[in-house]
Amino acid sequence: METLYRWRWLVLVAVLAAEIMDLLDATVVGVAAPSIQRDLGGGSTTIQWVAAGYTLAYAIGLVTGARLGDLLGRRRVFLVGLAGFVVMSALCGMATTPGMLIGFRVLQGLFGAVLIPQGFGIIRTTFPPAELGRAFGAFGPAIGLAAVAGPIVAGALIGGDLVGLGWRAIFLINVPIGIAAFVLAFGVMQESRSEQIRGGVRALDLVGTVLAGVGLAIAVFPLVQGRELGWPAWAVVLPFGALPVLALFGWHQVRRARAGRPPLVEPALFRIRAFSGGMVVALVFFAGMSGLLLVLGLYLQLDLGYTPLQAGLTQAPWALGVAVGSVLGAGVLAPRLGRTTIRIGAVVMAAGIVGVIGTLALGAVTGLTLAPALVVCGIGMGLLLAPLFDIVLSGIDGPLVGSASGVLNATQQLGAALGVAALGTVFFQVGATESGLRVVLWIVAALVLAAGVLTVLLPRRTREAEPEPVAAG
Repeated sequence: METLYRWRWLVLVAVLAAEIMDLLDATVVGVAAPSIQRDLGGGSTTIQWVAAGYTLAYAIGLVTGARLGDLLGRRRVFLVGLAGFVVMSALCGMATTPGMLIGFRVLQGLFGAVLIPQGFGIIRTTFPPAELGRAFGAFGPAIGLAAVAGPIVAGALIGGDLVGLGWRAIFLINVPIGIAAFVLAFGVMQESRSEQIRGGVRALDLVGTVLAGVGLAIAVFPLVQGRELGWPAWAVVLPFGALPVLALFGWHQVRRARAGRPPLVEPALFRIRAFSGGMVVALVFFAGMSGLLLVLGLYLQLDLGYTPLQAGLTQAPWALGVAVGSVLGAGVLAPRLGRTTIRIGAVVMAAGIVGVIGTLALGAVTGLTLAPALVVCGIGMGLLLAPLFDIVLSGIDGPLVGSASGVLNATQQLGAALGVAALGTVFFQVGATESGLRVVLWIVAALVLAAGVLTVLLPRRTREAEPEPVAAG
């Protein structure tokens, strides 16, 4: 008889609280950016960097952050990352210049990169195999709801102007939430680490860390900065330079693994079909989703003149749709259809995006006229995300857990950073008007459908059902 850890579901709550807090911070900028710009100054590139600086730093640090959990203990690193995230959130809320805010956002992203990848490893070691599907299944809906709830929360906080804080409240709200999550995690979370990897920080792959960071940075930086500088030649050429740098990183990882030294990314991961295929699907989908959330929030305020609260409430039907789609996907379709649920979600979400385009074409755009199409978008997104993480992580065990967590989260955030940078650039380049939004919507519809097609790379289902363990007592 297998004894279950009695506080395992509270551990899941603590992990999801950190995940949601991170995702809210990654998506609030679309609504908050105009208020930030009016208060602190700066141009459209400043708006993009407040969002992309966070996600880029997050993506760069995730692989290393995950490995630190393997080496030093996932609970310990989780708590350090959470504490740093809360402190940086407070400093973001007190920033007085665009440079200060962007700098603190970068540091906030780095602490998030230390915090978030511990979650998958902690859940893997806390839950028995028979319950892992339910535990991992909670991540998709939580991520989806947090992503679309970000603009709503931001609008409510800014519109409410709590004690005169304005946009600063979107960062300062993390302080009480983060402290509560820290206390919960400190009380219920057990320590775990990879027994196959020893040597503490001395075993960390510093060369790999630099190569990964440089490769990701030169992929995203020109996309954000190039438009404001008039697309100089280096801004066009530099992203292609990321390919050989990342290829060198991959060669270095294989070389370290063959030499018996722990790499940042275990090469064995890419021989697991569910994982390698899931990375591609996640990269494409999160690029489209994150870019659209930013652009939609900017369009509602910059072109239609909505207040932050109005812009947030206009996107509320999307969040409602995600909730409905997540329940339907996780509880009904995913157990029966597996990866087909992701394809259905992609088609439904793309149909919702086309519905938004149709609403724009009819004119008289309001929160009421956009609501039906946004609900459909949300339902599709919920269906798509419900089984994704369980399928992708279904074949990961033992010493691969930490590396897998970092790479999967890094892929998700790299997609988000690329989406914010590229689609934000398209929106401002075409014109921060309905025309720019329409172009972005067509691009995102294509990306979502591409993610659905790419599910052919995934296994049909997650792990086979296993017998339930019996709780002691």
